[in-house]
Amino acid sequence: MNILKPKEMLLKDLPELENLEEETTNTDIIKDRIVQNIESENLELINIEFENIIFSNVNIMNGILEKSTFNNVKFVNCNFSNTSFEKCSFVRCEFSNCKITGCNFIDARLYNVTFSESNANYINFSTASMENILFSNIGLRNSYFQENRLKNVYFEKADLTQANFSNTSLKNIDLSDSTIEGIIVSIQDIKGAIINQLQCLDLLYLLGVKIKE
Repeated sequence: MNILKPKEMLLKDLPELENLEEETTNTDIIKDRIVQNIESENLELINIEFENIIFSNVNIMNGILEKSTFNNVKFVNCNFSNTSFEKCSFVRCEFSNCKITGCNFIDARLYNVTFSESNANYINFSTASMENILFSNIGLRNSYFQENRLKNVYFEKADLTQANFSNTSLKNIDLSDSTIEGIIVSIQDIKGAIINQLQCLDLLYLLGVKIKE
């Protein structure tokens, strides 16, 4: 596993950005700042470039942050519930202890991104391009990974209960220490995935068989 994390040397001693919404009305580039302790609902930011940024204790719920770029960004203790990141690009980013339930990452591009200790139930990554991604100790119940292109994607102790992987190849993806009960996937897409013996029972429905008690 070789996932590049945000460059800490570029995230030290950053000046605080006091008003995110006001700042983005004057520029489409936010660089070298810390954004913290912000509460906002229904915030709309389109085509904004964020570079070398720390989002800390930020609550942006039901927002629209679409077609934006996040480069070398850390999200710490944030709540982005039901916010749309559609068609965004994330490069060398980290989500830690965040709530991103119901978020929309449709058509997003993610490269070298870590999601850890977070609640991402009902998140939608459909048609996203994902390379060098780690999901660690994370809730991904009822999530959507439909028609994804996955390369070097790792799941460590992820709860993938009823996650939907329709038309997404899981070849060489290790699911062995994650929960996959009720996972939605085809025989063709699960082919080549790495699972443990007990998880075989979760996939028997693909064969159309019943277990006699």
